[in-house]
Amino acid sequence: MEPNTNTDFEVRSLDAICVNESHLEHQWYHNIKYLVIGVLFGVVFVKSEVVSWFRIQEMFRLQSFHMYGIIGSAVIVGMISVWLIKKFNIKTIYGETIEFHPKKFNKGQIYGGLLFGLGWAITGACPGPLFAQIGTGATVIIVTLISAIAGTWVYGLWRDKLPH
Repeated sequence: MEPNTNTDFEVRSLDAICVNESHLEHQWYHNIKYLVIGVLFGVVFVKSEVVSWFRIQEMFRLQSFHMYGIIGSAVIVGMISVWLIKKFNIKTIYGETIEFHPKKFNKGQIYGGLLFGLGWAITGACPGPLFAQIGTGATVIIVTLISAIAGTWVYGLWRDKLPH
């Protein structure tokens, strides 16, 4: 087999919205910590009813503050976390510097947000808790998971042709 000489993917991956700039390589078992955190995060999602289709529908119908409170709390925790990381120059557990890059606004974010919200309202599933929903036995959410993967793939194909 010849080595992959297609640099198109490499160029597009460099201007991606989220870039992992870490150059560290670890053994496979270093990923177990992410599995444990993911399972704990899933338990929190289930216990807080974030994965409840009924709670999600209440939110979109403006019938309950429950989900808005959870989302608002997450935004506040995120803001405080970013502020602390910047203020105290906190590094990763491997000593790497955490960098924040300015984000540019474009009208594609409006279209994407509307599509995301529409899909969330119709399916009752957000990408964050998809696996927790499947883990609770809501196996119909596998259709949403496959759709999310397909949508991400299509976005990757069309990204350069979409409004900026």
